[in-house]
Formats: sequence, C-alpha cells, structure tokens
Amino acid sequence: MRFTTKLLFAALLLLSLQRVTGQILKPVRWSYGAKKTSATEAVVFIKATIDEGWHLYSQHVAEGGPVKTTFTFPASKEYTLNGSTQEPKPIVRMESAFNMQVAFFEKSVIFQQKIKLKKQQTTVKGSVEYMTCNDEKCLPPDTQAFSIPIK
Repeated sequence: MRFTTKLLFAALLLLSLQRVTGQILKPVRWSYGAKKTSATEAVVFIKATIDEGWHLYSQHVAEGGPVKTTFTFPASKEYTLNGSTQEPKPIVRMESAFNMQVAFFEKSVIFQQKIKLKKQQTTVKGSVEYMTCNDEKCLPPDTQAFSIPIK
C-alpha cells in the first residue's frame, strides 16, 4: 500500500511540474472604457496593466528596435477617429538587447483615442499589437482585439 501511495504522489508531482512549465506568459492585461465629451465626441481609453518586471513598448519606437505598440481601427460609418492615439510620456533608456534608446511603459499605461460620433451610440472596434519584455527575455508580438461601447 505504501509503494502505491508513493507512486501516486510521484505521478501527481510530475504532472503538476509539467503544468507549471507549460504555462503561457501573459504579463499584459488590457481593459477598455469610453467617455462622451459632447453629443458628437468621445474619448476611448485603452489601459494596459503590466506585471512587475515587464515593460510594454511605446507607439514611437525607431526602426530596428522592438515591435512598437500599434492600434488599428477599421473604418466605420458610425464614427471617425479624431487625430492619432495619444500616450503619456514613456520611460526612455538604452537597451542593450536592441543597442538603441527605447521608449516603454512599466506597471500601467492608458492610451487615449478621440472619436467623432456620427451616431449617439456606437461600438468602437479595433485591435492592439504589442510586444513585452523583461530583463531576461522578450515574448513574441501579440494582438488583442477590443470592442468598446459608447453610450
């Protein structure tokens, strides 16, 4: 009976270790919101919450660096974009992995996109492509779709 218990324990331990090593890292979580600023205008807020030790790159990264954060908004008959997506001032430092100055965010960042409304209520759809790194590694670029209601 003891041998069977030890064997079962060893098997469970191996399975749990295999699960830990097979986890997919998702150090960035996205959330969304919108606020009407007038009857014909609104602002869409796109927030990235970034795990400790990781960073998310700015929309403004020079060629040859990491993949910059890029927002894509398909054309709509219900609204138009008013200018480009805005971001706060990023951290800028030399990154040896890319051998260049790189702009990025830590902990959290809120991007803002002004919208001109053609309807009182609509849903702003789009996607964000981004890349995240820590001091040891970079994850492959990822794309997150979003759908943000404006009421």
